[in-house]
Amino acid sequence: MNLLRAASTISLFTLGSRVTGLVRDIVISAAFGAGASFDAFNVAFRIPNLLRRLFAEGAFSQAFVPTLARSRAADGDEATQRLIDAVSTVLFLALVATCIVGIVAAPVVVWLVASGLERFDEAVVMTRVMFPYIGFISLVSLSAGVLNTWRRFAIPAATPVLLNVAMIASVWLLVPLCSRFGIEPIYALAGGVMLGGVLQLAVQVPALARIGVFPRIAFGFRALAEAWRHPGLRTIVLPDGQQQVVEIARALAADARILIMDEPTSALSASEVEVLFKVIRELTAQGVAIVYISHHLEEAIEIADYAVVFRDGDLVATAD
Repeated sequence: MNLLRAASTISLFTLGSRVTGLVRDIVISAAFGAGASFDAFNVAFRIPNLLRRLFAEGAFSQAFVPTLARSRAADGDEATQRLIDAVSTVLFLALVATCIVGIVAAPVVVWLVASGLERFDEAVVMTRVMFPYIGFISLVSLSAGVLNTWRRFAIPAATPVLLNVAMIASVWLLVPLCSRFGIEPIYALAGGVMLGGVLQLAVQVPALARIGVFPRIAFGFRALAEAWRHPGLRTIVLPDGQQQVVEIARALAADARILIMDEPTSALSASEVEVLFKVIRELTAQGVAIVYISHHLEEAIEIADYAVVFRDGDLVATAD
């Protein structure tokens, strides 16, 4: 029942995000059309979105949540709080440095992304206005990971709606205000993005306070060095191939004699695959049984002593 309730909550807010996103696009199109100013906004908004996929929705998020859940299950809440503090400290300082560089180098960044843009100067201004959005949304992702680990799903699921609402409100309220004071109306949309980032982060605060787990960010070189030395943080920032090796080591430490690997190379580079295969060969030589599941037949045959091929649930071939 709890699983059904959580799934229903997430689905409901996801639907709300899609609906408000559609309304947002309609409102923005009605206000700005397909002009040069809107092109400048799209370029400026694309830049923080690209980095958001790295800091908030990419490798960091994929590594942080499993590490956090594992820490809470194995080490308890107090140790997990220390991990959250270490991650928060390193992430916050990395985001501050990234935002400063992005704001200062905005003309270069815009030129690299869209050289020859008609409203180049407007795009630079909006890039500088919206670049800190990376910081807000990345901290939102960290907070959402904590809340999801504590089985609080509503706030993280509802958060995307706030960006859409803020952008809609900026068109309805700030665009007329900007026009009245002689400011380019498109700047109101950039302000709406920043307002959305602030709102998204702000709603996490009371939710984190209710579960008694609030990220504590430490400042200074000594604090950064201590946070960087945290073993959980090292696991998060390892490349995917090394993370696979760490997971294998954890299983062996628990005296596991059979390992099941489901598509273990899906996110690895060629060099990381070589490292993983070397570890697998060493383990099988030591008598560890490994069930290797992959949709790449050549890859499976290369590493396997015995291969079984299924298609649509039916056994079609075997190979020694």
